[in-house]
Amino acid sequence: MFFALPFPMINPVAIAVGPIAIRWYALAYIVGILLGWFYAKKLAGKAALSWGWNPKLIEDFVTYATLGVILGGRLGYVLFYKPMHYLQNPGEILQVWNGGMAFHGGALGVIVAIIIFARVKKLPVFGLGDIVCAVVPIGLGLGRIANFVNGELYGRATDVAWAMVFPHDEKQVLRHPSQLYQAAMEGLILFLVLLVLEKKGMRKYPGVISGTFLAGYGVARFIGEFFREPDSFLGLLTAGLSMGQLLSLPMIAVGAFIIRQALQGSFAPARPAAATR
Repeated sequence: MFFALPFPMINPVAIAVGPIAIRWYALAYIVGILLGWFYAKKLAGKAALSWGWNPKLIEDFVTYATLGVILGGRLGYVLFYKPMHYLQNPGEILQVWNGGMAFHGGALGVIVAIIIFARVKKLPVFGLGDIVCAVVPIGLGLGRIANFVNGELYGRATDVAWAMVFPHDEKQVLRHPSQLYQAAMEGLILFLVLLVLEKKGMRKYPGVISGTFLAGYGVARFIGEFFREPDSFLGLLTAGLSMGQLLSLPMIAVGAFIIRQALQGSFAPARPAAATR
């Protein structure tokens, strides 16, 4: 057998108080939402770039975003990954506790939430979208780390020096710790890219950060899927690509289109006219 790093056997339950147990994945969601909330409030406070944005509205949007993630993520999994199964077993669609969430569905859910919230509050869609997209990599990175801790969504077989045998792998072969690759690309690197754009004042072009997030995540996910074991019930599909890769291609295309249009000022809202004195 090739040399392998030992898989860190971490208890999947992060916090337990009596009969109440919080697992690492749930904790990643909670911490991701809280950190994202605080960072979003900081970004929203830069009124010079926000065209009348009230930072307090971030608190209201958290509910919309949470519903978008949960409903979109679940419906995305149902429609993209196991449509026939859930068509035959519709009672299982709402059984989120049994697992089954799709990021691409969650992303669509949050996009819908952004559009609805922006319309209700009379805010520029991309003004809000840029703030939301800037914080999403925080949750993505934490979620992938939780996937690693749980020993799930592991990588393809390999003989690299840092390969691991994951406890839930029936084949018990050496695999890429692809969750950590994805945590680095979808979380840390994407967050830093968007942070650089924020520091350079790119929010004066509404849509640039949103488009960069969509395209950046699509590229990161597309690359990461080459190391991740395909879903056993799907395998590889068209042109030897996984479902995650196929769903990432339109994200890249739409993201690039939004960036181009944003740099041309297509999404900049009209500034309020100066008061007559």
